[in-house]
Amino acid sequence: MSESKKIEELNPGSRSVDVLAKVVEISPAREVSTKDGSTHSVADALVADETASIILSLWDSDISKVKPEQTVMVRNGYVSLFRGNMRLNVGKYGTLEDSTESLASVNTENNVSNRSYDQQIPRFKPLYHDDRGFRGRGRRR
Repeated sequence: MSESKKIEELNPGSRSVDVLAKVVEISPAREVSTKDGSTHSVADALVADETASIILSLWDSDISKVKPEQTVMVRNGYVSLFRGNMRLNVGKYGTLEDSTESLASVNTENNVSNRSYDQQIPRFKPLYHDDRGFRGRGRRR
């Protein structure tokens, strides 16, 4: 079992992280449609430890698992960028568990979700350049 990370240590590339945090507040759930056309409920929870706070995205059944002042453990979670801001996610390979550990004090002043990051769309590199300067992925003539 891996050691849990502090929220301050998370970055947009964080994967397979365990985070122990206290739920500070939860937004009302809203309905969203995903790319495959299905509808889901999603809510944002502000969670914090002694180093910082971050928004935890809660989907469907995970929403009812948490309440303010509760301490939770996100296991095998990951960080994503939503509109340029970091979000902690449970994902399909992670779990959200109630924790018996308690956090005496939490830091909500240092909200890492308030930091903006550039979201760059990956660019595909061309497979070749022809003598006319054309860049493409097709067959070379």
